[in-house]
Amino acid sequence: MLLTPRTEARRPAPGTSRPRSASRRRLKTSALIAPVLSCCLLAAGAPATPLGIGDRLYPQLGNPGYDVTSYDLSFTYSGSNSKPLKAVTTIEARTTTALKRLNLDFAHGKVESVQIDGEPASFRSAGEDLVVTPEDPLAEDEEVTITVRHTSDPVYSARREGGWVRTSDGLAMANQADAAHVVFPGNDHPSDKAMFTIRITAPNGYTAVANGLRTGVDRRGASTTWTYRTRHPMATELAQVSIGRSEVLRRTGPNGLPVRDVVPAADRAKLEPWLKKTPGQISWMEDKVGRYPFETYGLLMADATTGFELETQTLSLFEKDLFTQPAYPKWYVESIMVHELAHQWFGDSVSPRTWSDLWLSEGHATWYETLYAAGRTDRPMEARMKAAYAASDRWRAAGGPPAAPKAPAPGKKTGIFRPNVYDGAALVLYALRQEIGTQAFERLERAWVSRYRDRSASTADFVALAEDVSGRDLGGFLRPWLYGEKTPPMPGRPEWKAADPQKPAAKGKPGGRGTAVAPGKAAGKG
Repeated sequence: MLLTPRTEARRPAPGTSRPRSASRRRLKTSALIAPVLSCCLLAAGAPATPLGIGDRLYPQLGNPGYDVTSYDLSFTYSGSNSKPLKAVTTIEARTTTALKRLNLDFAHGKVESVQIDGEPASFRSAGEDLVVTPEDPLAEDEEVTITVRHTSDPVYSARREGGWVRTSDGLAMANQADAAHVVFPGNDHPSDKAMFTIRITAPNGYTAVANGLRTGVDRRGASTTWTYRTRHPMATELAQVSIGRSEVLRRTGPNGLPVRDVVPAADRAKLEPWLKKTPGQISWMEDKVGRYPFETYGLLMADATTGFELETQTLSLFEKDLFTQPAYPKWYVESIMVHELAHQWFGDSVSPRTWSDLWLSEGHATWYETLYAAGRTDRPMEARMKAAYAASDRWRAAGGPPAAPKAPAPGKKTGIFRPNVYDGAALVLYALRQEIGTQAFERLERAWVSRYRDRSASTADFVALAEDVSGRDLGGFLRPWLYGEKTPPMPGRPEWKAADPQKPAAKGKPGGRGTAVAPGKAAGKG
């Protein structure tokens, strides 16, 4: 849903009540206390129904009837990453239709109370939704403040794919694609982006970092509260919170951009040679697609094993071992740094409208990863694209075409992160460049991140923009590349052949991230 910005002057402080419309009655005293509820249990009362916005791959994600404009998240960390955090989530939203009840995505946690505009509301669980019923219905186009007091459980996150990541000294987040609602209640779909304020209270000696810029540090007694705010809207899947015995290293990027990296304090010296590469990589990306789209950037190097790196907005998550194990070639590590950096434009600033549009994020990140590596090694882009072409029919058979990926298998919710949306999608971009020419393609790339900055956009939007920029009808050309079961002929490369998907893959063919995968590196989302 498109964000409709409103001035801060019209928003009350989080958790406080606002004047209510004449049609909304004050609650009676007898209704002022809401029961404690575990979201695993269904409270008594009328049946509650889980809802979704009908995403083809994750139909239960998101909720109809309202548009979130801001989140205020508060977490209190005890010093143990095996205990639930106390949390308060305050959501500012505007209704898009009249609502007798509203649903929030929230998979797990004990809910102490829910308030609507500062007054208690009843609530119950339904599937992975928290269903909230105000005393009086909400009118269409009404501003509403929803405050949920709850817990947020790292142990539960460890049992499913995503949410809190337990590190050797604390916690981080990996919410892609559908796990933000393991951590906090919200509208967990990238089509509904919002502003974020994040507060983390932790024992003294810990450092907390989150998306955006730090706006406050308040030490009181044995604990410290850190506050961060974004200056641009963000999808819930891109939220990041790091709590650990960390150091924050600061440097300046292009155009005065503040760059801050978060590293385990003991590893600062060995990681610094990698970290100092970031400003140059930002400059490289700016030369390709234009000004960096956010207020800050940096790397969060977590002492954890995840099997992937992740483009959390303004603070990309990396496994520390990627930078410290000698098995990974230098060119490979640098190209993966650029992959996550490229996502800040493609996937973060311009987010997928639906999860079927994931190819626009991963394909572009793979494209710039490959282009960067080609300029620093003897690994030309054409070689990687030719290898991807050979494997493309096999990838389409296994995972679907790039713009219509197959749904994840039960229990494997991150299963959409297959080769077809990485190298398979980059291959679509290569074909498009071959068809419209390098100059038109480069104009398209800049126009895409400029026109849809801070918004969500779809495959149809990309095709329409490509037609505008090139001055050509490209529907007939792009449709089989994006949706076909078989890979079309590559323009200008008639000798390229796709392997028979029924035959086993030849040893050494690309998989996951394609030919950039270093020995022993698990392919994963990123």
